[in-house]
Order: sequence, then C-alpha cells, then structure tokens
Amino acid sequence: MTYATQSDLTDRFGAVELAQLTDRVNGSVIDVTVLGRSLSDADAEIDSYLATRYSLPLASTPVVLVRMAADIARYRLCADGVPDTVLQRYQDAVSLLKRMASGEVQLAGSTVLAVATTGSGNAVHTRTPTRTFNADVLGTY
Repeated sequence: MTYATQSDLTDRFGAVELAQLTDRVNGSVIDVTVLGRSLSDADAEIDSYLATRYSLPLASTPVVLVRMAADIARYRLCADGVPDTVLQRYQDAVSLLKRMASGEVQLAGSTVLAVATTGSGNAVHTRTPTRTFNADVLGTY
C-alpha cells in the first residue's frame, strides 16, 4: 500500500523543491524514479512500525499516514544537509509511529492485531538430574 503519492508531496512541498531534491543533474525536473524510491522507502519504514500492532495492508490510508509518509520521503530525499525543519518533521513522524506501535496512540479505523497475554501456549519442559549437593547434604559437613 502506498501511503503518499507524488501529488501529495507536490501539494505539501512544491514542485520546485521536489525537482531540486530528485533531479541530480539540473534540479529542474522531478525525477519520478528517485521520488518513487523515496516513497517506497517511507512506506516500508511506516509498515515496519505498524506491522507490530496492525493488520496490514490497511483498508484505507488515514490522513495522518499520508503526512508522515510525505515527511519521511522528503527526509530521505535530503541525503546531504538535511534542513532543521525537515529533520524535526521526520523525528516527529518516527515518534508518532513508535507511539502507534506501542498502542499509546490508536490509528483510527484500523484493525489491531490480537496480542497474546499468556504466551503462545507452547510451553517448554525440561528435566534435570537429581541434585548431588543440596542444603541437607552440605549441612552435615
């Protein structure tokens, strides 16, 4: 599932900025391959957090994930010299993803995975030999 699109990034950051970040030759045209890779990377990063708590793929994309995917993709495009605002927005997105993964923040309209509270039911049984030295034996010396 793609959380954000080229159009989402263009709406948020402008075509000029995206061209400067993706066109490594002239900085004048949006390179859709480079942009697509950063969007895929953003999706994978988001999924890595959400997969611990939510059933993926999500039925629909919440607006908050579109924003976070855009911020993450933009951060990934700024390989050299990340501006402070871009870094802060990335860190905010990761922080919110961590809170979603822990359950502190709920992702509205998404199916939460069942969490086992008593273990998997696969108990481990071990056997040990009878103790040679114990408190009774050692107490006689």
